[in-house]
Amino acid sequence: MLVKGSALGRYSSANKEKTGHLDLNLGWKKWSLLSSFSYSSFDDLKMGKNGGQDSYLRPEYVERVNNKDSIIKNSDPRTQRFSGYNQVNFLQKVRFKPNQYWDVLYSFTHAKTGDAPRYDRLIQYRNGSLRFAEWYYGPMIWNMHSLNVLHSKKTGIYDDVKFIIAYQDYEESRVDRTRNNNSRNKQTELVDAVSINLDATKEPGKGQLFYGLEYVHNKVGSSGERTNISTDAVASMVSRYPDGSTWSTMGVYGSYKINLHPKVTLSTGLRYSYNSLDATFDTTFIKFPYKEAELRDGALTGNAGLVFRPADGWQLNGNISTGYRMPNVDDIGKLFESVPGNVTVPNPELTPEYAWNFELGVVKSTPNKFRIELNGFHTVLNDAIVLRTATFNGEDSILFNNVLSQVEALQNVAQVTVSGIQVSAEVFFKPGFSLQSHANWISGKETDDTKNEQVSLRHAPPFYGSSALKYRVKKVTAEINAQYNSQIKNENLAPSEQAKTDIYAKDANNRPYSPGWYTLNLKGSYQLSKNLLVTAAWENITNQRYRPYSSGIVASGSNFIFSIRASL
Repeated sequence: MLVKGSALGRYSSANKEKTGHLDLNLGWKKWSLLSSFSYSSFDDLKMGKNGGQDSYLRPEYVERVNNKDSIIKNSDPRTQRFSGYNQVNFLQKVRFKPNQYWDVLYSFTHAKTGDAPRYDRLIQYRNGSLRFAEWYYGPMIWNMHSLNVLHSKKTGIYDDVKFIIAYQDYEESRVDRTRNNNSRNKQTELVDAVSINLDATKEPGKGQLFYGLEYVHNKVGSSGERTNISTDAVASMVSRYPDGSTWSTMGVYGSYKINLHPKVTLSTGLRYSYNSLDATFDTTFIKFPYKEAELRDGALTGNAGLVFRPADGWQLNGNISTGYRMPNVDDIGKLFESVPGNVTVPNPELTPEYAWNFELGVVKSTPNKFRIELNGFHTVLNDAIVLRTATFNGEDSILFNNVLSQVEALQNVAQVTVSGIQVSAEVFFKPGFSLQSHANWISGKETDDTKNEQVSLRHAPPFYGSSALKYRVKKVTAEINAQYNSQIKNENLAPSEQAKTDIYAKDANNRPYSPGWYTLNLKGSYQLSKNLLVTAAWENITNQRYRPYSSGIVASGSNFIFSIRASL
């Protein structure tokens, strides 16, 4: 019998993380077992001291004292009060290999968090005072069972075939309560998902053929309740999604890869997908002007790629592909406050969005000396689903959670274009030294329906990159690196981001913008023995205060990390 295992302990200072991990692997001639368990606890995250604006600080917070919501001065404004949480992960695998042709694997995965605060909502102000007393996600629980059966004996129609069936259930909830309000709102979602995949490979002649089938079905349960925290009285309220909604997709695909020449490789593929969605709206709490949503749609997508190797160490590649995405239950059916004063309402009239993707790349490498890679892409998304102002029962504003809010809805009203360049370089020195650098430029535009012009795309990040000097010899590894992001000026922020005044810094004209930032980091490891590895790191050495683009929380300041792993 083969026995392997390991144990890991880890601590980090910025959020007082404490993580423990155990795994055990047992193997026999035909059977094997793998068990893995991890637990992590994270305290409130502490931001950096240098750079950044004072608006990032957390000067005060709301706490319940003597059955009253009180605003408490934060003794350390750099500590982001109510940002901590904990998490448990468990994995169990059972493998059975009766002979050289069959391989059966069963897996069970479980993950659960504690209450996870929604920090960006907890720092929102209204009329000069903190708006929320509570805003958090209840325990997020995910379970997955999967059975994977592989048959690798060659037949007339496949060389090997894999059958995978999986079942997942997921639960999460959103809980909020405004300050000095005794009503606590809770919306709970339960998702059941079944998936079936059949994937096969075959090598007819000089090429490789990949083909298969896929089926996925999701059922969404959604409910809402309101609790009076003084009396414990519970009443039903509007849910986030239409309860009992279903979404399904079925697909058949095939791809073919062949070396047309020792220097040229061609890859092609086609996929047909058919999707369906059904949702029924409950008008008990909200008088929706529609009763149900029903979508039935399919599309054929494909790709073609070419790789050319003109000489040793050189590679040129290009690819063209199409994409298709049908709206899901979240797109069509959600009802929620997107930003303060704006409410997103369902839109049963949504239709699919389609994309064209173009990619080009070049690689130059010399083994053990250097490698340089340059890639560029351009994507055009038609009928893009974007958030726009709308009306509800003929009104452009409605009362939602006792707040008069501007109505918005996801709509197929935009063309989105995204372009980008990615550059990577690595140089190898002796003995054991290497220098790596990565840089990414991405630009995105979408149609603004009010101005009928192209404006910045929310999901296009600023320029970002990293550079690292690495050392690896025998038992020692060491690395010093820099991570960096450029700024996005106010005029280049997407309109939806300009409205998020709580999370962005203010420029000289008091307008929201995303400042640039950098961090310097050091990490290393030492193999004390065959079975004992020690790792340490010092992140954000200069203790920078920064918020990543569009993030709801400020990143950690100077952070010391220590871990030790022991193995059998």
